[in-house]
Amino acid sequence: MRIIGIDPGYAIVGFGVVDYIDGKFSVKDFGAITTDKDTPFPKRLCEIYEDYCQILDSWKPDALSIERLYFTNNQKTGIDVAQARGIIIMAAAQRGIEINEYTPLQVKQAVVGYGQAVKKQVQEMTKNILKLPFVPKPDDTADALAMTICHAQTSGSLLRNIKASNI
Repeated sequence: MRIIGIDPGYAIVGFGVVDYIDGKFSVKDFGAITTDKDTPFPKRLCEIYEDYCQILDSWKPDALSIERLYFTNNQKTGIDVAQARGIIIMAAAQRGIEINEYTPLQVKQAVVGYGQAVKKQVQEMTKNILKLPFVPKPDDTADALAMTICHAQTSGSLLRNIKASNI
């Protein structure tokens, strides 16, 4: 299964593309889509959409793993991130890609085994699980790769549960 993990934003969108086959991870690509703060917001959304579509069309993932939004104190930022997240989900849906949403708590539990883990712990475990020589930067990229691990671990658990119940 090829998974694309996304850490949504409008200044920086972290992404990671990982194959998960027979319980093994293989990192294919990771990075960040960035937009200039001086660019009008609608144009920034277009830039995200265009760059993201190129990534989807290049790597052809089977599944999208994206962070479920939670509301922060700054509602304007939350709304802007939600708009960027919407176009990311739409582009995947247009291509028939399975869409999966996870909370930060679920990601921490899947990657570290502890829902209250701090960002540095998640990043270090992501590096170790994916056998990377370094923690990817910016943080949004490491977070996106953690999203791929979360989906692989969660979908594997669900599959095992389904198989067990059908025995």
